[in-house]
Amino acid sequence: MSLIKKVFGTVLLLALASCSATYEAKVDFDKNSKVDTSNYKTFAWLNTGKIMAPPEDFNPVMKVRVDEAVENAFIAKGYQLIEDAEKADFAISYTVGNRDKIKVNNYPTTYNTGFGWGRGYYGGLYGVHMQTETRVRQYTEGKLAIDVYDVKSHQPAWHGWAVKRITSSDKEAPSSDIKDVVHRVISQFN
Repeated sequence: MSLIKKVFGTVLLLALASCSATYEAKVDFDKNSKVDTSNYKTFAWLNTGKIMAPPEDFNPVMKVRVDEAVENAFIAKGYQLIEDAEKADFAISYTVGNRDKIKVNNYPTTYNTGFGWGRGYYGGLYGVHMQTETRVRQYTEGKLAIDVYDVKSHQPAWHGWAVKRITSSDKEAPSSDIKDVVHRVISQFN
């Protein structure tokens, strides 16, 4: 195989890989520097409902999955779940939500054909104006936030969250995705 074919094949594979979207969850956290979490051993739910403020349309089966995933993720980190929140080192709660979003992209028509290089080819060449193509995509973005409160000081100690574009496969098989996202958020807690 010639070098040109190898280079062309590599460029083609890279182009195809960049077009495929995995929609990985974006995970981050914020920590209260005035609260020391290093000696925490036990935790409890902040309230009996576990979720801070459930949305109106929250699926009760999904709630059970999230409850279990949050609980199990803290247990997997070595913390012990106890019933009485007043006797725990920290209390936990979470919130969930989603938002419909719209993404609009506007490209010169030649953008997708591979023709055109530089500004002159996109409408600035001798007063000739090229047609543009507008793409509108509607999608749902979901958010999960997990909160940790210091029981002794009654202060928020930690806030972790994940934001993810919800795909049709996420809707069809949510259990593994929930566990993964919850684990990734809580793995940042220490």
